[in-house]
Amino acid sequence: MARFERIAKLGDVDDGELAMFEIAGNPVAIANVGGSFYGFHNVCTHTGCSLAEGVLDETTVTCPCHGSQFDVTTGGVQRGPAIDPVSTYPVRVQGDTIEVEV
Repeated sequence: MARFERIAKLGDVDDGELAMFEIAGNPVAIANVGGSFYGFHNVCTHTGCSLAEGVLDETTVTCPCHGSQFDVTTGGVQRGPAIDPVSTYPVRVQGDTIEVEV
């Protein structure tokens, strides 16, 4: 059964920023896009680099290793060399806490 796990406070991920958290043994990146939070698997599907170390532009994260781009809202590939999307996780805000469904 899925449940939400508290991972951060609102101030831990500033607007336009990315952060990585370990959730149930999985590296999950959180993106703050204009106050909306999106969760996705932190590992690029091309070579395994950390997407939280990449660049966030609006809803697009660019992998720091080879430039693959993913839509943080859907996990879809926007530009290769990656072919496979990244998994996404439902995120909600409860008071001043960011929670991710695990």
